[in-house]
Amino acid sequence: RMRRLNHEYRKKDRPTDVLAFPIREAMMPRCPVTQMLGDVVISLPTALRQAKEAGRSIDDELAMLLVHGVLHLCGYDHERSSREAARMSRRERALLQLITPVPRLVAVRTGRQTRGR
Repeated sequence: RMRRLNHEYRKKDRPTDVLAFPIREAMMPRCPVTQMLGDVVISLPTALRQAKEAGRSIDDELAMLLVHGVLHLCGYDHERSSREAARMSRRERALLQLITPVPRLVAVRTGRQTRGR
């Protein structure tokens, strides 16, 4: 599904971990003003794989992807230039520090029980 969304909206025919869809680009001229930024779509299978590869918890990985997506909704774009990528990376680190420790976002099911922290 992420590959299809990435292809349809970004013309990139490959899967991705997170996509952001700003509401301001989707709104019609006569739509009421909203405080919503838009939607962030995260690929859970990709997040699980990336967390495992990086030795992070799935909660930390999802928090990173969510912060990344929200920054895109706020106008940051790491693909614009290396300077913008560095700016976005600094902002990501600052925001992640503000929410550390990351709240439990995903329950991991093992058999019939759900493991907590």
